[in-house]
Order: sequence, then C-alpha cells, then structure tokens
Amino acid sequence: MVKKAPNPTDKHVGSRVRMRRMMLSMSQEKLGDALGLTFQQVQKYEKGTNRIGASRLQQISHILQVPVSFFFEGGPEQSGQPNGLAEAPSPTFVSDFLATSDGLALTRAFMRIKDPKLRRRIVDLVEQITGEDAD
Repeated sequence: MVKKAPNPTDKHVGSRVRMRRMMLSMSQEKLGDALGLTFQQVQKYEKGTNRIGASRLQQISHILQVPVSFFFEGGPEQSGQPNGLAEAPSPTFVSDFLATSDGLALTRAFMRIKDPKLRRRIVDLVEQITGEDAD
C-alpha cells in the first residue's frame, strides 16, 4: 500500500498553526486540551497528515487569536485561480523559519533591538557570514 503524501495546503495550514502556537508559547498539549484533543492529534494537524475541518479551524483561530485567513496567508496557489487575481504568496522559507523554535527566538530577540542602525548592521553581518550580497 502506497502512503499518500499530505496535501500542500493542509501542510501549509498546519505549519501556520504550529507557528502561531509557538509564537504564543503554547504547547501542543495545551492547544489539544482547549480543542478536546490529544497532543498527537494536534501534531498530525501541524504536519498536515490530518486535514483540519472548517469548524475545527475556526475553533483553532479563536484559541490562537488570529483570523482564519491567517492560516492560508502565503499558501500554495490553487489551480484554477484566474491569473493576476491571486495574492502573491510569501516565500515558504519565511514561514518554515518562523515555525522553528530557533527562528521564532531569533525573530523575537531581533525585534527587541530598538536601534534601527544596529539592526541593519546585524543583517549586514549575517549576510557577510553567509556570503550573500544585500538586495
């Protein structure tokens, strides 16, 4: 029996749930308790293994204090959408990065730096370390 790969939209929505949950410093267990689910079910939602139904997504959006549309921002484009009408998706590497504990910690720390010149120098330093030129 061939294992079916998760739908890209389900995966994206799940990663946005994970990102927002982590931004709130909420455990999978705590979210699961609020939903009446086990943390394993929350894990499956976050990986995109299990699809989140509309009413459950609305419940999650209420608990995580974001609109339902938050979970679809930057998602994969759906076929059949007229060209030019779809909003340009944000690069997935940004949401993938923010869905990690390191990415979230780095972003939080960076945003606490009040001096814009210092923040710019940090970005320049990281770009030098990686060998990439500034845009």
